[in-house]
Amino acid sequence: MTVWLVDGNNVMGSRPDRWWNNRPAAQARLAQQIAEWCRGRVDDSVIVVFDGRPVDAVSVIAGGNLRIEFASRQGRNAADHRVVELAGDHDGARVVTADRGLIARLPEGTEVLGPRAFLDQLSA
Repeated sequence: MTVWLVDGNNVMGSRPDRWWNNRPAAQARLAQQIAEWCRGRVDDSVIVVFDGRPVDAVSVIAGGNLRIEFASRQGRNAADHRVVELAGDHDGARVVTADRGLIARLPEGTEVLGPRAFLDQLSA
């Protein structure tokens, strides 16, 4: 079984849908879209990591094979550190991001999928 690690903020940022006007709502939309994909078409474990403080309306979307985390570190790209940790814990993880800095820090053998390709899978 593959473990998917999703850089939530990077995926949100790949769509210019004015997510920056209401970050918690954008996080909830993305989490809900991923949850529907998980529950309907994927048996793999999926962990979405967001920057910032936990948002209850987002956290409650988790369940089954979907886990949602918020980075415990503060600052921009804080979730990157958590994604790197998780990738180290899961051999053969598949990371969803376009962040070159994050990609450079991933363990060797980690598969990377860009946000657009991932979003295409969610809507297929």
